[in-house]
Amino acid sequence: MLFDLTDQHRAVAPKILSPIVAPRPVAWVTTIDAEGVVNAAPYSNFMLCGFNPPLIALAPGNKEDGTAKDTAVNIRKNQEFVINMLEESLLAAMHATARPTPYGVSELEGSGLKMVAGISVKVPRIADCPAAIECREHSTIEIGGNRLVVALIQRVWVRDGLFNPEDLSFDISAYSPIAHRISPAWYCRSNDVFEHKA
Repeated sequence: MLFDLTDQHRAVAPKILSPIVAPRPVAWVTTIDAEGVVNAAPYSNFMLCGFNPPLIALAPGNKEDGTAKDTAVNIRKNQEFVINMLEESLLAAMHATARPTPYGVSELEGSGLKMVAGISVKVPRIADCPAAIECREHSTIEIGGNRLVVALIQRVWVRDGLFNPEDLSFDISAYSPIAHRISPAWYCRSNDVFEHKA
């Protein structure tokens, strides 16, 4: 099968690409508005882009009405955000925060999740997450109804026990991030791993 995403199949691009470019790790992205209200939204459209300096890219699209999502609005205003990595135990809470809320109302209200102040950014992280990445916007590129935020990674928080503090070796059995497999609600676990040495 051949799909033309510039014309005939453009409207169904997410349906075609989502199951192919997979799995994609899932995270909450936290931002704050001008009043300091925390916005938390789940995203699987993000990725590491380099290490010198450490870069990450996030692609918050538009709402159905064509306006920018709260995440994008807040990043443009404050140039800061935190990517909070998810494990399966947090999936129900993540879905609860995905509900539509008016701008200026935090999705985290009543969630029971604990927020912790950032160190290099004003945006808090979600303490329940096994890892969190503090980011500062470098640039944003807008293409149609998309925007690509390229950010410099400032600090990385990780749960105790993931890294050996002496040699920074990683305990792969202690971290099981989930990934988005097919939209809207199919996920996969990452604990089925193998090593293949060349």
